[in-house]
Amino acid sequence: MYIFTAPDIRSWDEYTISQEPIASIDLMERASQACYEWLQHYRPADAGYVVFCGKGNNGGDGLAIARMLSEDEHAVTVYILEFGHMGTDDFQTNLARLHGGKAVVKFISSAETIPALTAGDIVLDALLGSGLNRPLDGLTAQVVEHINQSGNEVIAIDIPSGLMADSSSVGNTVVRADHTLSFQCYKLAFLVAENEPYVGSLHILDIGLHPDFPGTREAAYEWIDQALVQQIIRPRSKFSHKGTYGHAAIIAGSQGMMGAATLASKACMRSGVGKLTTHIPAIGYNIMQIAVPEAMTYTAGKDYIEMAVNLNQYDVVGAGPGMGQYTTHRELFETIFQQSRKALVLDADALNVLSRHQELLGKLPPNTILTPHPKEFERLFGKSANDFERIQLALKRAAALKIVIVLKGRYSLVATPEGIAYFNSTGNPGMATGGSGDVLTGIITGLLAQGYPAAQAAIAGVFLHGLAGDLAVSYTSQESLIASDIVEYLGDAFHQLVL
Repeated sequence: MYIFTAPDIRSWDEYTISQEPIASIDLMERASQACYEWLQHYRPADAGYVVFCGKGNNGGDGLAIARMLSEDEHAVTVYILEFGHMGTDDFQTNLARLHGGKAVVKFISSAETIPALTAGDIVLDALLGSGLNRPLDGLTAQVVEHINQSGNEVIAIDIPSGLMADSSSVGNTVVRADHTLSFQCYKLAFLVAENEPYVGSLHILDIGLHPDFPGTREAAYEWIDQALVQQIIRPRSKFSHKGTYGHAAIIAGSQGMMGAATLASKACMRSGVGKLTTHIPAIGYNIMQIAVPEAMTYTAGKDYIEMAVNLNQYDVVGAGPGMGQYTTHRELFETIFQQSRKALVLDADALNVLSRHQELLGKLPPNTILTPHPKEFERLFGKSANDFERIQLALKRAAALKIVIVLKGRYSLVATPEGIAYFNSTGNPGMATGGSGDVLTGIITGLLAQGYPAAQAAIAGVFLHGLAGDLAVSYTSQESLIASDIVEYLGDAFHQLVL
């Protein structure tokens, strides 16, 4: 699946119209039919609907859906925002088709004509589509505020009105939808936390846009799904041995934080690495030997990690989980960067060291992978005014430092040195639990050790991490999910990828 900008989606419509070929009004009918079928399947057979329409093509979708619902004996009232001008051609065609039917059509031309809503009616928002590029004001904003205050269930068609598809809508007036029925592909606006209050539950409906269009241009952003990751994961050779799959080092743990080290180590082993050596403080020696007997153990300090020894022998080093924040760690990480010119994965306290000692960022080996959550990212690279700005900053810094940044979240972003952004499709809110990030560090470290390029290891790592969390939730619950569950279901996640 692709993530296109609003202009690209319009171009996809135009390409479909010319290449299928199909008339634009018939393509609108196809999109409206998909929405109507969703409503028929998921909403009560006797539901009443109130449809708010602008005079653009989004409003044309709303009129077509209203016609279909009324023909199926639903009570439907349509309210059209009236500013004294004609609508688009397809809007006008659908308005003519609606007249003479059972739907009631009314117009909103002033604040006094904004209707009271009946409890129980379902509101369809078809005021404005994804072409919006400025905040709502005047009567349109008043109608949106009225919808939001109604208490009725709201279903947005294509995108909640007032939400901009490709830029931030912070502070704007936006419809707060319970569900959004969008078409064909994800929009960037759906993938950022700041828009969660508006989008509600998202449903991407296939409306048959021409399949050749994505090959005519690069998507603005990429979507990490099973098909993409299946292209990355390689089958194992029948004649392979443990040396085939790399030797990783995990540098982690301190007094009271050995759980992070064991979680990262278990996840690294479960991700398929051939050999793993853990560098831990002596305080955690017995814990690691018992919890992860498959891993070799090297003690590098008493209560916390104090030294880094002979890291060149490893194919990859993962560092940071549970290391704590000690004054000697600046020198420790400088030594790690000097010794290991191969792949590095840095998380947690390793990121805290980098944020306090910014000069170390310039010493990162190329293709190092950083895995910050938003607050860690802010400490590393500075504040952003909104999520969209943060995405662009991640891409800019990944390119400048020639590293991969995994910005963790609901749709974790993988920003590559080439300036490409990938958004992950797997995962659930149950994974917002202590230790989940340590597991991700272990998975990515294990994949890197097996020879996957840095960007591919990060892409496959976030997908497997989220998929294992999704599989675990199917047997437990979001509330009860713990990080160890993610590790336990990694095998099932791999099963879904390897055909």
